[in-house]
Amino acid sequence: MTLDQARELLAIHRGRIDEIDRQIRDLLNQRTAVVEQIGRVKREAALPIYEPKREDQVFRNVMESNSGPLSSDAVKRVFERIIDEMRTVQRDRMKD
Repeated sequence: MTLDQARELLAIHRGRIDEIDRQIRDLLNQRTAVVEQIGRVKREAALPIYEPKREDQVFRNVMESNSGPLSSDAVKRVFERIIDEMRTVQRDRMKD
């Protein structure tokens, strides 16, 4: 493979990554909109933001259906971060 061919292939793959990243962003924003709705329900019902059992369900859901190549442990770490950000969204919205 020549250097030019490698650069062309890299550009194609990076373009695909950019599109996937935009899709992930859009899905995260959709998830956040639902989390905001959940936060309103929790606020009205005086329920806590942090629900460890629900978080465990989320982790099980994404890990059990994971077919790789990302390891289930890596998927869990990604979702730990996502959930942490979602808790922040709920906390911020529950102040209003």
